Amino acid sequence: MATATASSPVRETGIGALLRHRAVGKLLLLAVAAAVLVPILNAKWASGAWPDALTVDLTEPLGRTTDWIIDNRDNHPLFIYFLGHISNAIVLSVRGVYLVLLAAGWAGVTIGAGLVAWRVAGVRLAVMASAAFAVCGLLGMWVPTMQTLALMIVAVLASVVIGLLLGLAGGLNDRCFRVLRPVLDTMQVLPAYAYLLPFALVFGMGVPAAIIATVVYAAPPMARLTALGLRGADGGVMEAVTSLGATGRQRLFSARLPLALKELLLGLNQTIMMALSMAVIASVIGAGGLGDRVYQALSTVDVGQALAAGIPIVLLAVVLDRVTGAAGERAGANAEDSSPLRGGRGWAVAAAGTVVAALAARFADRVDWPTGWVVNIAPSVNTAKEWMVDHIYTGVPVVGGTADWAAHFTDWVLNPVRDGLQGLPWWSVLLVVAALAWLIGTWQTALTAVAAMGAIGVLGVWDKSLDTLAQVLAGVAVTLVLGFAIGVAASRSKRFESLLRPVLDVFQTMPQFVYLIPVVALFGIGRAPAVAAAVVYALPAVVRITTQGLNQVDASAMESSRSLGATSWQQLRQVQLPLARPALMLALNQGVVLVLAVVVIGGLVGGGALGYDVVFGIAQGDLATGLVAGIAIVCLGLMLDRVTQPTARREPSAKKGA
Repeated sequence: MATATASSPVRETGIGALLRHRAVGKLLLLAVAAAVLVPILNAKWASGAWPDALTVDLTEPLGRTTDWIIDNRDNHPLFIYFLGHISNAIVLSVRGVYLVLLAAGWAGVTIGAGLVAWRVAGVRLAVMASAAFAVCGLLGMWVPTMQTLALMIVAVLASVVIGLLLGLAGGLNDRCFRVLRPVLDTMQVLPAYAYLLPFALVFGMGVPAAIIATVVYAAPPMARLTALGLRGADGGVMEAVTSLGATGRQRLFSARLPLALKELLLGLNQTIMMALSMAVIASVIGAGGLGDRVYQALSTVDVGQALAAGIPIVLLAVVLDRVTGAAGERAGANAEDSSPLRGGRGWAVAAAGTVVAALAARFADRVDWPTGWVVNIAPSVNTAKEWMVDHIYTGVPVVGGTADWAAHFTDWVLNPVRDGLQGLPWWSVLLVVAALAWLIGTWQTALTAVAAMGAIGVLGVWDKSLDTLAQVLAGVAVTLVLGFAIGVAASRSKRFESLLRPVLDVFQTMPQFVYLIPVVALFGIGRAPAVAAAVVYALPAVVRITTQGLNQVDASAMESSRSLGATSWQQLRQVQLPLARPALMLALNQGVVLVLAVVVIGGLVGGGALGYDVVFGIAQGDLATGLVAGIAIVCLGLMLDRVTQPTARREPSAKKGA
């Protein structure tokens, strides 16, 4: 009797603690809600298809808006006195930079790029920069490279200025930071493709729309990192400066900005990489340059020409990433260099060397890249592709061919997932989204996710969005399996991690557009190649985050488990993975966002669904169809982000409040 009495409170306490656990409480509430709502909803909407009564047809109002814009673009005051001036300023700026690059000639640009890289990052990267521009010329892509570089320079300058202003506002004012933060969060998870059509509608197809879309896409990292750098300034230093009687402006320029220099340079690096990625994608709306060459080649499945234009894009990305990254590391290290060429004299030497090289090329009448130095790789690449079609696409003994793999993946994975999602009642999809978002986050998170998913149905693109979602889910599943496996292996072997690091660095700097080239060569066109490109694009981020998360597990916890006789597998399963859960959730979130970004671009290579609607809307001038698809992509991205990683962003503020 005494034993029963003594043990009873313990059992009640355990059950009470379990019931008080937040996740268990949420699960119980969800079970009750499902028991009540499912029968009611099933009785009212048994068919499961999205009701026509809940659909809003935007084709007519968007068509009228498009017609109004086209009819008034040349005479309405809004366009003449405001948007027209912005468009003209952009065109003149890009044209001016482009003419300067052409006037400098291939020698001036190549040597100038090397000298700037030497001044910022050292001799090794200087050689890499000059060699990269030389390869662009050798491939016959000098003029498109200069066009892309001109777009980049203007877009990056505008993005940096706007990002700095927003970052200053957020870094110096708490209210502005609270307003900016969710906006920047949302903008950074939206696929690049979603930015194109609104600006193409307002500014028309061409350079102005491409530049503005690029600026809107690339400015948020600069704004976010500037704000974080200013807000993270050393309190002791700021207090000391204030005690000396410095004004607000003096504190900003003498203390806050110098202390935030590393974050500012990191923001510049991220802005440059995102601007390059967007400038390439913006070729779809008339940006021109290297992206246009890739786009035209992919539309005719000319893999050779696509690769010839894709290699310079990759080289530009790698050089820009390395140079700006090295500048950030040098600023963070605060290393003093006694070299006399490290001050203003170094920049003077770089400028003088560039001018001398440009003048020498002009006097020698060698401003344009010599046609005799061009190496045409397209025929060889296309020959290799034809060989692959004949020998690797299908009929390979035992393993089958790449076309067989693509067909099997489509038949066994993509089609069943798509059909399963489209076969679910629409309300059940919303309930699942709400449940997942609420379990991971808060009721506000769940409301946002459900509203985003419901907006897709209201727009009338429910089935197409579920098709895109099926491709994303399949791509994320493959990415996570490969990414977690490779990340675990890298965390277990320092040698493997060191070998893997440069590969991940290169893959993470490549713009999204470039990933379509190899998958078209290997798999042809279709939904499976689009998913394959998305997997390759998202995999480096998942591997890197997983490896970093596992490596940062507390060493004392690992030592304790080892002293208790845990095997390597037990340590991984019972110690590392649970303690690295925040990093793994971040890897999941990044995998979802990155896969979606490329899946929608996969509409260019037969991915269909929402991506195809965007491509169709741009190609046919049917901006209503394209805009609806673009809005649906935005909603899908917002929902996926909230479902996979809503809590991590709120933890810092919660801890701060605590």
